[in-house]
Amino acid sequence: MYKKMLSLRFKTIDMNIKKLITFILLAFLPMIGVGVFLHFNGASANQSETDPVAAITGFAFTAGSMLIPLLAVVFTQLIFREPVFKGLGISFRINRWWWIGWLLMPVLAFAVLGMSLIMPGEYWTTEGQAVQIAMKQLPEGLGAGGLIAIIIVSGIVTGATFNAVFAFGEEIAWRGFLVKEFKGKNLLSMSLLIGVIWGFWHSPIILNGHNYPDHPVIGVFMMVLMCLALTPILLYFRKKSGSVIVPAIMHGTFNAVVGISNMFVAPQNDLLIGGPGLAGFIVLILTDLVLFLFDRPVFLEK
Repeated sequence: MYKKMLSLRFKTIDMNIKKLITFILLAFLPMIGVGVFLHFNGASANQSETDPVAAITGFAFTAGSMLIPLLAVVFTQLIFREPVFKGLGISFRINRWWWIGWLLMPVLAFAVLGMSLIMPGEYWTTEGQAVQIAMKQLPEGLGAGGLIAIIIVSGIVTGATFNAVFAFGEEIAWRGFLVKEFKGKNLLSMSLLIGVIWGFWHSPIILNGHNYPDHPVIGVFMMVLMCLALTPILLYFRKKSGSVIVPAIMHGTFNAVVGISNMFVAPQNDLLIGGPGLAGFIVLILTDLVLFLFDRPVFLEK
């Protein structure tokens, strides 16, 4: 009886490993294809600066790539003859954690802005091209404060709507499928595994200049660090809210508002400032620590 149970357990583990490898291949291989396309079609970040067509192409493929993990989940579940979305945390039962997680993102964006300003050699500026273009579209006298308010409010709205749809394409995989596959591990262990997978999944577009146009190779590892730091926060709210929709909204909102650092901080050192830079990493790690100290059992229970 014991041998039979042990044999069944090993078969289950073997099946889980096969399923995980299948998912990783289905998620990573198309992403590599996106990277190759961007490289050979003039849509890398540096080329996009002077070529509007390349800029649009780069944006379309980068945004569209967020749906690749969703497709990887669907095909993996179908291959292993399991219900596609069962047990992945899709729930629309709104509770207070939806609002807390959503509104935490602009708070983090301001924290990243503050941290960016104390990075070596960085300073506040309103002379950047993006700021100057935006200011010309606003009523006279509104100023930088008004522009930031507009960015934050529009980012909050966009983050929970348009951006959340694309972010769901990732979150159903990272905070849905992988949470299910790593069942039995505590939140800290999950964060390490998911953060590394999520971070390296971005490699093909990072190598094309996404987020780190001046340091694409180092940027791969910086992106892994950022994903490692952001994952515990998203997993925490996924668990507290009971829904993978919440990290999708948080992810979408974070992407929409954290760019204020890149608009108002100079020089543009992509390794230091903004969400993907050292400033963002520090803010996210500190947030992880606060959440851990506030609710340690959630991070340690299996």
